[in-house]
Amino acid sequence: MSAPLANAPATLPTVVIGAGPIGLAAAAHLTERGIEPLVLDAGPVAGSAVREWGHVRLFSTWSELVDPAAEKLLAPTGWTAPDGAAYPSGADWAERYLQPLADVLGDKVRYGATVTGVSRLGRDRLVDADRGQQPFTVRVTLADGSEQRILARAVIDASGTWSTPSPIGADGLPALGEHAASARVSYRIPDLKDPAVRARYAGRRTAVIGSGASAFTALATLADVAKEDPDTHTTWILRRGISGATFGGGTADQLPARGALGLAAKAAVDQGHADAVTGFRTETIEPAEDGRLVLTGEDGRRLDPVDEVIVLTGLRPDLSFLSEIRLRLDERLQAPVELAPLIDPNQHSCGTVYPHGHRELSHPEPGIYLVGMKSYGRAPTFLAMTGYEQVRSVAAAMAGDTESADRVELTLPETGVCGGAGLFDDPAGTEQSDGGGCCAPEPALVSIGVTTAAEGEQDSGSCCS
Repeated sequence: MSAPLANAPATLPTVVIGAGPIGLAAAAHLTERGIEPLVLDAGPVAGSAVREWGHVRLFSTWSELVDPAAEKLLAPTGWTAPDGAAYPSGADWAERYLQPLADVLGDKVRYGATVTGVSRLGRDRLVDADRGQQPFTVRVTLADGSEQRILARAVIDASGTWSTPSPIGADGLPALGEHAASARVSYRIPDLKDPAVRARYAGRRTAVIGSGASAFTALATLADVAKEDPDTHTTWILRRGISGATFGGGTADQLPARGALGLAAKAAVDQGHADAVTGFRTETIEPAEDGRLVLTGEDGRRLDPVDEVIVLTGLRPDLSFLSEIRLRLDERLQAPVELAPLIDPNQHSCGTVYPHGHRELSHPEPGIYLVGMKSYGRAPTFLAMTGYEQVRSVAAAMAGDTESADRVELTLPETGVCGGAGLFDDPAGTEQSDGGGCCAPEPALVSIGVTTAAEGEQDSGSCCS
């Protein structure tokens, strides 16, 4: 597992895929260790994916979002660290931290470079002979359409999961008719401060599918629109029932903004701005006579027509360009097999994920690591500080400092919903209220022409499970 660079030419760089928070942190740690990084990113600037949700505020504070090695690189430039107690938006994170960090790294970061394949030079995944002695070959398509091959000592894939959102279908496949309805289906939290986007949802009925922090954000922001335009209404579709844990940790959450997010989603239902439909697994989405969309469940239930659908059912890793690499992934989460039990969302929240590093992230192919959100596969329990500790350990292992690589220490906030972002424009919403506790009372369910849940589908639930 250690010293993956021993047989590769010392003049070759370590390729880091992705100029997001974890990719740039990896480059900072490699630089600190005297290992030359080359960061490849498909976008035109640092943090391109983060900028796509730039209107959303994170539920982590600045103190949890700046990597220590990156801060050391930035310090000599006169960079001033933001207030550690403040909550940045995605745009803040990109503009005030990620781009300055990428600028310090200079020509070690290459934009407009889409990685389309990774392999061993002259060896497909079937060939064993001298495999470990061959450098990695990274195939890249540039913005002008031309292709390049880059040789590398090692590869750190920090490309994330943003580009591959999960579909509507509960079976992991697109619902029937989902592609045909694509003009009215979105897989992102809408920026309702943008007049054009606001016009798409204001005064209309929108279905929000999902039960995580991103769905909470959509519910809360659409509720704000409804307060100004009462014709705005949301149908919140959950595949399970509502239990005490549905809305996260509430006031007991050690990330207060994350707890406030769940409480805001609950308020959207309590105040009548959203109707909750539980135990609904979408099978088809088809146009109604008036051109709106009708969702039909696997149990035959049909919901009232909606104008728009927002799908926030999670993200998944794109493994297509790693098909020639020997990876060992958990069959359920698509995360490294040693890591999967530590992050299984059926057992863990953000705060109960055990510290982990290069050993849990290793694969049968020495010298390649999946880090950050991508290392978590389909698990939604990722926090940035987890990724920073991952790449610190990986860089130490690559430098041959096994003692430091194995000394993985991390303290994470407990409870709540993980893997999403928080409220953007309500700083007061991060304050803890009294009368809370871990369990929130169930909101009243409002029927939408159908029964609210299939019999036997309601979760029993438990507090802070």
